[in-house]
This record gives sequence, C-alpha cells and structure tokens, in this order.
Amino acid sequence: MNLSRSTNPKIVSVANQKGGVGKTTTAINLSAAMARAGYRVLLVDLDPQGNASTGLGVEPVDRKITTYDVLVGDALPSKAARLTAVENLFIIPATTDLSSADINLLSNEKRSFLLHDALRQHDIDSLGLDYILIDCPPSLNILTVNAMIASDSVIIPLQSEFFALEGLSQLMLTIRDVRQTANPNLRIEGVLLTMYDRRNNLCQQVEADARNNLGDLVFGTVIPRNVRLSEAPSFAMSVIDYDPTSTGSKAYLALSDEITSRTPQKENRRAI
Repeated sequence: MNLSRSTNPKIVSVANQKGGVGKTTTAINLSAAMARAGYRVLLVDLDPQGNASTGLGVEPVDRKITTYDVLVGDALPSKAARLTAVENLFIIPATTDLSSADINLLSNEKRSFLLHDALRQHDIDSLGLDYILIDCPPSLNILTVNAMIASDSVIIPLQSEFFALEGLSQLMLTIRDVRQTANPNLRIEGVLLTMYDRRNNLCQQVEADARNNLGDLVFGTVIPRNVRLSEAPSFAMSVIDYDPTSTGSKAYLALSDEITSRTPQKENRRAI
C-alpha cells in the first residue's frame, strides 16, 4: 500500500457520542458550504444509519461501493467516492454493513488505523481534494476511533440544552486517549453550538457556560434552530441549495469561512 500523497487535504471528523445534536446536519451542510466556496471536498459517511448519504441524494440501492469496502481494503477511495449534485462535493456512502465493523474487524491488528491508511493512499490524489469531512456514528466505537486517528482535527456539535457540557467529558477523554496512543497531532477544531434560539434564556446560558469553560475552543458561529435545516434532507439537499437565504444556510456558510480562513487549503496545499 502506498501511503504517500502529492497533496494533503485537511481531514476533519464531526463527532459526538450523543445522538440528535446536529452532527450529520453539520457534516452535510458544512461540506456543501465549503464546496460552494470552491474547495473540493469529500464527505466520508461513517455512520451505519447512512443519513449523510441519504441527505445528499444517494439512495440505498445505489450504494454499491461504501465506506465499509474502503475500510476492509476491498475498494480504493477514488472508486468509492461519487460526485453529488453539489459541485466540488464527493461522498463515500454508508450502509448498515458498518454496524458489524466492531465484530468483523476484531481480528485485524490494524483495525484502528484502517481509515487512516485508506485516506493516505496515493489513489486519493486523483480527486484533488482540499478537505475531507468524516460523519461519525453517535457512539465512541471502533468507527469513531478510526475517524479520530485518521483526522487532523475534530468538530464537536453541542446542542444548546441543559446538561450539554456534561456530555462532553467522555468525548474529551477519548480524544485525549487517541492523542496519547495513536495520533499526537489530533486537535479540537472547535465546539459548535447547534439548535440555538437567541430568544431562549437557556440557550444563552448554555452559550455563556460553554464560552466560559472552553474559551476559544467554541466557534464564533452558532447554528440556529431553523425549520429549513430540518426540511432540506427530505429533499435530498443541503440547506445551502434548498434555501440559500435561510438563517441555517447563512450560519453554515459563516462556519465554513471561519474554518477555511484558518487553513487556506486551495492557496497552500501541504506536501507530505
């Protein structure tokens, strides 16, 4: 296996072991916003539910080559990636095959590094990527660990609700363990407040607590509670394409700018 690449796209996981926090919504819409800005983006659907795949228009019957095939070495990333309806945005879709990964990969000595190695094959250069986003499952299992070992950084969506910060402790411990054992360069890209309602005092308190406790780790951008964000997946579209003028669309475009301004991949691709 050739692990050298002429280009080095930034790899970012979107992770939270708690479901319903806007993880897949963020993966879909952030990747679409980056693509809209002219970056070439690959979204890796690593959730057995496959919601990111569905949300970008890949029907289950059309998922012939999936992330599971890439993990086990049966397919190259460039063969698994398919162009979506969004210009510059590719996706490697997921199926329920991933749900058996914990058992099927148990005997593989490199089971935690499978995604890391797959995304570092020379083959992926053919896609000319600037960013790879990974939509993790809502659990801290072998798939999430694979994503973190493969990634440069992690985005943590945090729902603006009571007890939100308490759920971060286990995720932070997992990130620390991955740093100590497998990926010392892994960092937190940012904590993203989602489902935010400025009229709600509780949301304001959660934001204040998050910024007081986590400081600059919290993105300046917050994602509002917006009906268009909920509607867009049923039309197999990102909110960027479904309703470009909505508050949800504007928020994810702002988040894209906040992230890409830190690492201008198009202008300065990093050579390995």
